[in-house]
Amino acid sequence: MTTLSQPALSQTPARPARGRSARVREDRRTGYALIAPTVVIVVVMVVLPILWTVSLAFQHVRLINLRQTGFFGRYTVDNFVSVLTSPGFATALLNTLVYSVGGTAGAIVVGLVAALALRKPFRGRGAVRALLLLPYVAPVVAATFVWKTLLNPEFGAVNQWGTTLLGWKEPVAFLTSGEDVGPLPVSTAMITVVVFEAWRSFPFAFLFLTARMEAIPGTLDEAAEVDGATPLQRFRHIVLPQLLPTIAVLTVLRFIWTFNDFDAIYLLTGGGSGTQVVAVRVYDFLISRGNIGTAAAQALVLAVILAVLVTVYLKLFGRPEEAA
Repeated sequence: MTTLSQPALSQTPARPARGRSARVREDRRTGYALIAPTVVIVVVMVVLPILWTVSLAFQHVRLINLRQTGFFGRYTVDNFVSVLTSPGFATALLNTLVYSVGGTAGAIVVGLVAALALRKPFRGRGAVRALLLLPYVAPVVAATFVWKTLLNPEFGAVNQWGTTLLGWKEPVAFLTSGEDVGPLPVSTAMITVVVFEAWRSFPFAFLFLTARMEAIPGTLDEAAEVDGATPLQRFRHIVLPQLLPTIAVLTVLRFIWTFNDFDAIYLLTGGGSGTQVVAVRVYDFLISRGNIGTAAAQALVLAVILAVLVTVYLKLFGRPEEAA
């Protein structure tokens, strides 16, 4: 009986390990070379300023001895103690929260109303949408100048219309009155700057919400209308659930930006009449008093408070809105 020999198994020649490792190293070097400019820019423009600010916050640094101050020095927590125990810090923090919450809520509500009003197509809708962007794209210096002129108690158009058409007994000092408005623990000037912030930033919310509404299938709204649903019911059960994730993102972004806002309040009121926020307070310590260490400590305290508030918001409302 003849025994057939088994044919030799054909084996594909293995790729040399040395060539493969050389190519891997070459790919890594190419990747490192491509991301190196971005890393350098981030380190120089972001990381180093943050580390320098942290270092200044723990040192006694004033404008007169800034040149002699190094990264490593006599670290102390006196600046933070001075910030947290200063008489005006709690008031400035409360004003910051009022300004941030009011400005964020007002911007989102006005942006949502504008997006709903311009949802259906009509002639000239594109021009109207473009005009609604003017408050956001206009320079803040020009916008605050217009508002200060309109609200001037002596020659402003708003007080002129109020005294002649609305029956005001006397002009209202919108930007210089520090008196509380009725039972609310906020001044007239604070309400005015909150309204300005909502007016100035609502186009940002309007753009986001309009883009999300365009993605909602029209068949859902049509089917609900056929079933006899009212416009309010269609908004509550169809449109609003679709907009909740976008509103959540807008809330976080606008709150962060408004919490750190400085230019609008400083240009409108200079931080007076009950409108001093922490950002204006940092500027006063830095420029008016030349106390760089305390200003840096105050900025770090502001950043920590903001991080805590955003984290709490995301923990409480982030998951339900993502699930929606």
